[in-house]
Amino acid sequence: MKLAKRVHHVSFAVRDLEKSREFYEGILGLAQVERPDIGLPGVWYGAGEGQIHLIQTPSGMSVGAPPERLTPLANHCAFEIDDYEQSVAALKGRGVPVLETRSEMGQLWIQDPDGNVIELIRPR
Repeated sequence: MKLAKRVHHVSFAVRDLEKSREFYEGILGLAQVERPDIGLPGVWYGAGEGQIHLIQTPSGMSVGAPPERLTPLANHCAFEIDDYEQSVAALKGRGVPVLETRSEMGQLWIQDPDGNVIELIRPR
């Protein structure tokens, strides 16, 4: 029996919900989807067939630490992109630090305001 069929959502704990919204909406271009009241501040986004859930971490609660530096070895999620060079230019134009590979590889990594690692990849 195949238990896991596909990714439903990826959840990130965030400290500053508004700052995170600016990143996920303004930089990545994700659109909000309906979210039930779960008793904690947050926002959900559609991402293809899956979703990204941002949950504001209550003050004083530890949910682990992001990597000390941007690295593809960290736990991360990946979003598909159409154009590698255009994506790199757009991110750098917004002041987002980018860990690049070569254009023919089509992979790059960034971090959200809380240090969560995001991969952007152009499928081959």
